[in-house]
Amino acid sequence: MFRKILIANRGEIALRIIRACKLLGIKTVLVFSEADRYSLGVKHADEAYCIGPPQSSKSYLNIPNIIAAAEISGADAIHPGYGFLAENADFAEVCESCGIKFIGPSSRVISLMGDKIAARKVMYEAGVPVIPGTFEPVEAEKSALSVAKEFGFPLIIKAAGGGGGRGMRLVRDENELKGALMVAKSEAEAAFNNGSVYMEKYIEGARHIEVQVLGDGRGNVVHFFERDCSIQRRHQKLIEESPATGIPQRVKEKILESAVIGAKAINYESAGTLEFLVDENDNFYFMEMNTRIQVEHPVTEMVTGHDLVKYQILVAGEESLPIKQEDIVQRGHAIECRINAEDPYNSFLPSTGTLKLFSLPGGPGIRIDTAIYNEIEITSYYDSLIAKLISWGLNRDDAIARMRNALGEFLIEGLKTTIPLYLQIMDDPEYISGNISINFLEERGFLNEGRSERRYLS
Repeated sequence: MFRKILIANRGEIALRIIRACKLLGIKTVLVFSEADRYSLGVKHADEAYCIGPPQSSKSYLNIPNIIAAAEISGADAIHPGYGFLAENADFAEVCESCGIKFIGPSSRVISLMGDKIAARKVMYEAGVPVIPGTFEPVEAEKSALSVAKEFGFPLIIKAAGGGGGRGMRLVRDENELKGALMVAKSEAEAAFNNGSVYMEKYIEGARHIEVQVLGDGRGNVVHFFERDCSIQRRHQKLIEESPATGIPQRVKEKILESAVIGAKAINYESAGTLEFLVDENDNFYFMEMNTRIQVEHPVTEMVTGHDLVKYQILVAGEESLPIKQEDIVQRGHAIECRINAEDPYNSFLPSTGTLKLFSLPGGPGIRIDTAIYNEIEITSYYDSLIAKLISWGLNRDDAIARMRNALGEFLIEGLKTTIPLYLQIMDDPEYISGNISINFLEERGFLNEGRSERRYLS
């Protein structure tokens, strides 16, 4: 087992990893930017090293500085968390070459799954259903027109080398195709230094279902059931829950089986997530794989009782899977709301400033993952996520009721947050009934400018 782990991240995920390391008796090293000098992670880590100014490119994405900190501190492993360098194959390869264990899959697997076209091919060859579309990059309008004739509209253009909604364009007719192709390729090149794009059939009214898996790199893989992350804006997830509601059990079982088959096909090591779309007829299709721990992993931990980050570390320490499939069961229902420093009534404009009041909710079945405290400065340098609020109940109605109460108790003064939006969603009859899809927010009018804030204030 590792003696000392360096955490190449910040915020709540850095704290989450520190806690897992403490459970295992492992010393921790945290790298931080000048903007995070007074963060809770710095206070709780055994050692901490400043690696640069606030800009991510000069700190959290600065591979030479991170490796230098690992060597100076004597860390024998690096946990990247999520975001930043978590799915950077070059970083994983540098760790490997320096004799530092990268807590995650190999650089080869990260590179393979990071190329969405290559990932589609691998899953298709393994027998996992994939969304109808291309298995090669689409370079020109003529090729795009040919694809449109084969699969029909609507289509979606996606960046081969990225995600998060960048380099992605929905095309509903031939008149939109040329412009959408040019914009998608331009965005992909700017965001990922890779202008390759591919095309898929757009699945109307789909549910976004993902499966949490854990592999040991020796061909052994288990799943921790599914999460529904259909409530999203511009392909960014806002609310996640488990188990998924409204999907037949036989379909769920096939999705879980496909996820394990897909992970075994690449001899996957570490925690990861395979993402699927489920159409209105309960057909499901592989979409992509995230080769890291995910923001929404607490949802799975709440319904299974298993510590996914601890398992990541154990597997990376060359231990075989610490759990068998029959030991993993779902109990109750969990929901996670991502509390972002954004104004949901003003185009989700990022909100910055000093937190004057930050009072956390409580009660049975409530978990909060955050690294925020009173009087801390929220800057524009990083992602707007400031907390993850998770509720658990014996059933979905209980989980919704507890989430509604916790959102109402969550007091934040000094900046706008997405809490008022979530309070409205928790009261929405369609959400309560489980009638959700990736178009839920648009169809229910939650993204309409000028809609009423009702009685909710952040």
